[in-house]
Amino acid sequence: MPFLDLLSPERVRTGLVARDKAGLIAELSTLLAGGDDVAVVREALVARERLGSTGLGHGVAIPHGRSAAVGEARAAFVHLAEPIDFGAVDQQPVDLVAALIVPAHFTDQHLKLLAELAELFSNPAVTDALRAAADADTLHEALRKGLRSDA
Repeated sequence: MPFLDLLSPERVRTGLVARDKAGLIAELSTLLAGGDDVAVVREALVARERLGSTGLGHGVAIPHGRSAAVGEARAAFVHLAEPIDFGAVDQQPVDLVAALIVPAHFTDQHLKLLAELAELFSNPAVTDALRAAADADTLHEALRKGLRSDA
């Protein structure tokens, strides 16, 4: 299942304010929860971050988690109002964030989604377009175009 199939327009935000990584994870958990418990989603994201930062570098992070208590896979995407420290490998602050929560048994799909996102964010033209998006609709369309061009 492609990333775009998991990303509803309601889970795309631009100008999101988060003071730190914990605050961002809390916001993402609420966006991703859907009908699931926000605390379950937050714990899955936090548990994965404990293994190592999901900050890829170049201002991008992909916090993600798996949980048996999650009913369906969901994605969110945010462009932060101001970059925050996310413990990224290049020590650069993060402002573009793609988040995923998937059921525990989605192992192969989870890895394919992460690979799809890593490829997307390796294209500077795409990250530039995402950063230039003035509103959530434009941000969502930039994601759609970027993911289509990678296909």
